[in-house]
Amino acid sequence: MNLDYTERGQWLRAAILGANDGLLSTASLMMGVGAVQKDVKTMILSGVAGLAAGASSMAIGELVSVYSLYDIEMAQMKRKVTTENMGAEELDVEKEKLPNPWHAAGASALSFVVRALVSLLGVI
Repeated sequence: MNLDYTERGQWLRAAILGANDGLLSTASLMMGVGAVQKDVKTMILSGVAGLAAGASSMAIGELVSVYSLYDIEMAQMKRKVTTENMGAEELDVEKEKLPNPWHAAGASALSFVVRALVSLLGVI
């Protein structure tokens, strides 16, 4: 059985970056707010706002990034079809190997949310 792990590479990378960013940016935001105002409710509110904004930002960034890569790869495949007379079956096999932008965006947003919740639980 020949497994190709490169397909998972994009969403795994996105998940790791999202997790790191979720923990650091949310904790940093709440510490900054906590340094100015010692109200726990304000810290939690800033953490929730940071969670929502950060998860959205990470997901959109990954979607755009991986979709750009997908678009470039599709254009390259179309050139191969015309120059190398690639068949429809071969093209379908190559398309399946391409990274899915939606998987990368979802992995990034989900991992951001999970790690941001760790920061929020520290305040609660």
